[in-house]
Order: sequence, then structure tokens, then C-alpha cells
Amino acid sequence: MTPLDTKITNLIQPLVVRKDLVKRVKGNAVVPTYVLEYLLSQYCTTSDEEQIESGIERILDILKQHYVHRNEGGLVRSQIREKGKPHKVIDKVRVDLNEKKDCYEATFANLDISKVIVPSDTVKQHQKLLIGGVWCLADIEYQHEEGGDSPWSLEKLKPIQKSSFDFDGYLEARRQFSTEEWIDLLLQSIGLNPEVFGDRSKMIQLTRLIPFCERNYNLIELGPKGTGKSHIYSELSPHGMLISGGEVSVPKLFVNNSTGKLGLVGYWSTVAFDEFAGKGKRVDKALVDILKNYMANKTFSRGVETLGAEASMVFVGNTQHTVPHMLKHADLFDELPSQYHDSAFLDRLHYFVPGWEVDIIRTEMFSEGFGFVVDYLSEILKTQRDDDFTQLFAPHFALSDSISTRDRDAINKTFSGMMKLLFPHREASAEDMEKVLVWAMEGRKRVKDQIVRIDETMTDVKFAYIRKSDGKEICVETLEEQQYPHVYWPDRAVPESDPEAKPTVRETSGTQPSGPNQPQELRECRLPIHENQTGIDFETLLAPYLKGASELTITDPYIRQFHQARNLMELLEAVAKQKRDDEEIKVHLVTQTADFELDAQEGFLSQIQSKVGPIGIIFTWEYDPEAHARHIITNHGWEILLDRGLDIFQRYDMNDAFSPANRMQKYRACKKFEVTFRRSDAVAE
Repeated sequence: MTPLDTKITNLIQPLVVRKDLVKRVKGNAVVPTYVLEYLLSQYCTTSDEEQIESGIERILDILKQHYVHRNEGGLVRSQIREKGKPHKVIDKVRVDLNEKKDCYEATFANLDISKVIVPSDTVKQHQKLLIGGVWCLADIEYQHEEGGDSPWSLEKLKPIQKSSFDFDGYLEARRQFSTEEWIDLLLQSIGLNPEVFGDRSKMIQLTRLIPFCERNYNLIELGPKGTGKSHIYSELSPHGMLISGGEVSVPKLFVNNSTGKLGLVGYWSTVAFDEFAGKGKRVDKALVDILKNYMANKTFSRGVETLGAEASMVFVGNTQHTVPHMLKHADLFDELPSQYHDSAFLDRLHYFVPGWEVDIIRTEMFSEGFGFVVDYLSEILKTQRDDDFTQLFAPHFALSDSISTRDRDAINKTFSGMMKLLFPHREASAEDMEKVLVWAMEGRKRVKDQIVRIDETMTDVKFAYIRKSDGKEICVETLEEQQYPHVYWPDRAVPESDPEAKPTVRETSGTQPSGPNQPQELRECRLPIHENQTGIDFETLLAPYLKGASELTITDPYIRQFHQARNLMELLEAVAKQKRDDEEIKVHLVTQTADFELDAQEGFLSQIQSKVGPIGIIFTWEYDPEAHARHIITNHGWEILLDRGLDIFQRYDMNDAFSPANRMQKYRACKKFEVTFRRSDAVAE
């Protein structure tokens, strides 16, 4: 176990489960994660391997005996009939009111039976049975009677979700972890491996949880396929409902005026629209109108009556083009149906999650560590909807007067939701709150900047806040605004970046290294690179400062693992591309030894030496246990300071030979790092 897993199991073992066990028990059962973790929480909340194995065997036996596979419904019905007594099943159950008979009747999805009488008290206790359906443990009996409507009768029904939890215990658990540890615990709780995500990517994943803990929160995420946008809303909480964007109707979502039956927003904490994007989709204008009113006012009309609800709305969809392409030719909402590509609708959105920053889901991204049982976590988040954290930052920061009321409300709600996730005990420093505030402002700014493109009557807003400790006003910018300024603001000169603009900070004492195909003037400067930024490669970032040198000394204590050795090789490739064929360049590496992988490290470096020698690069290395700085020094007057060394890229799939990120550095997402270029004589001074 990792040190974090050890700490988790020592402090909160009864509330956690090992996440890799879900895969082991799932098999081919099409059942939500929270159902499986409910069972794991009954039998496997331990770190003892023997007990875990015994618990898994018990769960597998339960699933084998009681879970109904859709293609085996007929067999299970026959077995119940022949059994002649009640049989427990795990199935998704939906209940409807039969007005003619004045009774409630259940339909079992996989068992494929209907008209099963359900007691009124059960329906009153679990009203979600009436809309969308709920996974349940149910005791079903078969008793055929001549002239009867249905031979099936329900003995007992229990929705699969925790019945109680200790919120004070949750707060006390938070106090036992640092903020970084708590974030990693939350990541593991939703099944992700925190080791493969940077700080910004972790924030993106956690933002997806805000609709569960913040009432009437409106979130949109657009990005490429396969990034797990909808997974969390269908799998990880019994309080979330995922529906296809094409299946939405006014009666289903809000209220059926003819029957008076309340829709999804009346019963679920979060309603998520899957496959929301698609320019050619037909959308009911009446739905758009009532949706806009609900998102703005938390109410909807039922004939002459106005009703309120607290369900958060989530919209997820796929994009077809790159971010710079969308910015150049349209806007970041370009993929939405025309009825939703409307400033009035978009202005109701509190946050725009940049789904293009999320990598395609790979096996290594899934956690094998311990995390909260998701059913327990979902109950915690549901309880937090009663809390209000919006004004926690007020003693330390103030939003700029230029920010409108609607923008301000959106920022406040995102700040509140993220604080509930990260600091449920309200014990956060001003620095911690500033990071959350900047994150909240960035997501709303992404919405507002695109609305300005769509609606000519709208004017862009300076998203800034005032730090009360020093009175300084700090502007917030989106990452894509920093990366693609010429297409982000196509109709005006590119503004000079605020030196303290967040999330990316630019501070230089000269011209920055330029991008591909741009003239370059080599000057001393410092260049910060933001997490998830793309378009960075050694050839354009470092090689111009190395050109003309006949000797290079690279100091990086961490050239040990395969991906680190590959980074070194790619730097040497960048050097080789700009050298003459008749020229030799000496490259010397100073690094530390890998205590337990010295043979592998030696092998990597020896292979590099043998491969680059024939192309005129004389590569040597030495081990220095005291080496800690990370820099490159040339013999023609430049020193390049690298705070992360050569390890500047986030993980990518190195086994996929057809992945552009595998073959070209500029398509890889970066870690957050800084590079400083300065002349060597400045060091001597």
C-alpha cells in the first residue's frame, strides 16, 4: 500500500474500500459502481487480505445467486416459479401509479416483469422509485391465481444505498489529512489514480462533483470522446440521473400537466444530459424556454402554479475540433444545437469545464488504492447541499465591481461547492481560498467570453479580484486565452498579460522563446508553463539556446526511469536536428543513481550512448549523489534553469504507436513548470 493508503486504513477503515475490487466483482454485470461498492462495504471494508478474499467470494456468490442479467430474465423467472417461495433479486425497479386500480405497480428492468403491487408506505419512503427507477434488493414471489392480473408479488424492497452516516466523523477525518492528501483521497474515492493527474487535472475531476453538493448548480463540460465526462453522473451516486439529450421532454424533466406527475428535477440531486452536443439535433423550444427559467430562478410552471426544485443541471457533450480551430472559426460552444447556442441559455451556466484538457481514459488512470465508499460519499455531498460557503473568502478578497450579479453568483456557487469538497470543516487559509476563488472565476469567465462572441450586444468583462491584504487587483485569464491569444480575441489587438494574471503568470525580463515558425530573439527571460498547456517541445523551447554550442552539461538528478531516459533522448534528437552532419557535440549528464534500479538506469544510458554516437553526439554521464539542481549549461554562454528538469510532460500512452502525443511532444499536456534563460556570465557576477 502507498503511504496514503496506510493512513486511510488506519484512520477511517470502516468507511473505505479498495477501489480495484470493484473490477473483480463486477464481471459482466451491467450495474452501477455504487451498487457494487454497497456490497463491498458490507463485506470488504478491511485491509486484511484473507478477509478481503472471503468477502469477495461472498459478494460473487450474492451476484451469482441474486443479480439478474438482462439476457437471463426468463431463466430467473422460471427458477422463482419452481422454487415456490420468495427469492431475493438485485434489479432496477421503477414504480408507476395505476389510477384505475388506485395502486402502485413496480416494473423490474432486467427480470422483465411488471404490475407487481408495491405498498404505498414503501413508495412514500422512497419516492425516486416513481421516476427513472432505483437499484434495489427485492424479495419476489410467484403465486399464480386464475383471473389475477399478475402472479408476481413483492415481499420486501430496499433501495441499495446507505441508511445512515456520521457527518461529524467525516469532518474529523478531514482534519487528519493535509489538503494534498485529502484531494488524493477524493480522487481515489471516485476511482482515479492521483499519481497520474496534475493539480489542475485533479481540480477538473473534482469540479464534476460540485452539482452533488451545491443546489441548483448549472455545469457544462465539452471535450473529446472517451474522457469520462458522463461516468460520474451514472455510476457514482444514487442521487444522480443520467439521461440522453435526445430523450428529454418537458413532462419527463419537469411536470406532466395532464397527470400532475412531477419530473426528474423534483427527485434527483443532479440531472445530467448526456450527448448534449450535436448541431443537427432537434430540440423542443418549449423545453429550452422552461429550462432557461428553471436554471435562472429555480422554478418552473405547472399550468397556473409555479413549483420550485433544487436539482443541479449538468450538460456533457463531445467536441469535433481542436480548441484553436473552434476559437478561430466560431466559439467553444459551437457544437451545441442551435436552440442551446443562445446567449440567454448559456448565461445561466455557472461553470464551463474544459473537457479538452482531460486525457482519454487509460487503464493506469484507475485507482488500486483505498477511497470512501461512493455511496457514503454521495450521502455526505447530499447533506452538504444545506450548507452555504459562498462568503468564506469575503474577509480576504473582494470581487471587482466590474463583475455583474449573474457572474458573481456563478463564481460564488462554484467557490462554495469546491470549498465543501476540499474544506468541509471550513478550516482553510487565505492562500487556499485564493486558489479556489481563481478556479471558480476561470470557469465562469470561459462561459462569459464565449457569450461575447455569440451576442454582439454583450460586452466582455474584466474578471478580477482584490486581495485585501495588499489592495492589489489581480486579473484572471483562462488557459486557452493564454495559449491562443490571437484567436481568442480575433477582433482586437492581443492585450498585454497582467503579470499576476491567473491561472497562468508571465514574468519576463526579455523576449520569451517563441512558438514554431516564429522569429526568435534570444534574450534572458523566465517562462512559466501552466499545467495542461500544450504546444511545448524541446525543439522550440530549448534547442534555439543550445544551437552553436559544442559542449553541453545537463544536470538532472532524476534520469532513472524509462520515461525520463526517453525525455533525455528526445532532447538529444532536438540537438541533432540543428547540427551540421560534420559537427560533433559533446553532451555530459550529471545525475544520481537509482538505488534499486541501477541496472536498468545503466542500461538506458548505455543504449542512448551507443545510438547517438553514430550521428555525432558524444554522450557521457557521471553519478553525483549531491546533485540536486536541474539545468543545462552550454560552452557558448547560456544557462537554462529547469525547475522540473527534463520531466515536463504528464503521462501519456507510450505503448500507442499511432498516438500523436507518443510521437510529437507538442501534443502532450505539460506539468506546471518554469524555465529561466540567462547568460552564463550573469552567474559569475
